[in-house]
Amino acid sequence: MLCSYHYLMNKVYIYEGDFLSLINLVFYLISNNIKPGSIKNESYFPNLFEDVIKFDYKDDFNNIDKIIKYFGKSVFRIIYYVFLSSDENKELIIYYFCLNTFKFKKSIVYRRDLKCVSEALRLTQYVSRETHKYKGFLRFRELENKVLYAEIEPVNDILFLISNHFAKRLKNEYWIIKDVKRNILSIYDKNNFVIVFDDEFVISTNNVSDDEEMFVDLWKVFYKSVGISERKNDRCRMNFMPKRYWKYIIEMSDEL
Repeated sequence: MLCSYHYLMNKVYIYEGDFLSLINLVFYLISNNIKPGSIKNESYFPNLFEDVIKFDYKDDFNNIDKIIKYFGKSVFRIIYYVFLSSDENKELIIYYFCLNTFKFKKSIVYRRDLKCVSEALRLTQYVSRETHKYKGFLRFRELENKVLYAEIEPVNDILFLISNHFAKRLKNEYWIIKDVKRNILSIYDKNNFVIVFDDEFVISTNNVSDDEEMFVDLWKVFYKSVGISERKNDRCRMNFMPKRYWKYIIEMSDEL
């Protein structure tokens, strides 16, 4: 009776939560011909009918190198973007996507008839679109210490992608971008950026520089002056700039 009960339990494989740990787990499962019931990160709370198996993580980049070398950067980008998404089944999608990639190689991106491929491409596009929006909607404030500071609250975990963009765009500035939803910071020192938890790095963001207050007022005046009240169309505007972005956009703060 015990054996049959154990057999019916759903096997859940737990990884440490980072991308490297997940990839190594996926390759382990594929190489050992194991079909997981589910794959979750270490913060997951299992129920009584799940058999939890924690993956013994090893700091090994060989599997990532294999993906890039044998399947190409495009395939690697899809896998990484799916990982950054907020989809609750993203780990299983990556597992089946990788499993089929061994069969179809680089042509996997054209196999939209496979559910794992269509889902992976959908999530990749979703993450890419949100990243693109934040490149335009992100607003920095200058603090008293001349550090530029901005806050975001994205659906997906795109802080690394955003930071990579601004490390090139504002490479001669000191800046910090905070993901309020995940409580993490990206800190840039004119050379490189590092992502840390908010409780590991404390900075006062209450006081902005005198110049910042002046430029905020000027920007709000400019924004209102270029608008044509007779042609105002809130529905059209929200199609390009959804309301969930307004909270941290300077020119929209007065309208909330």
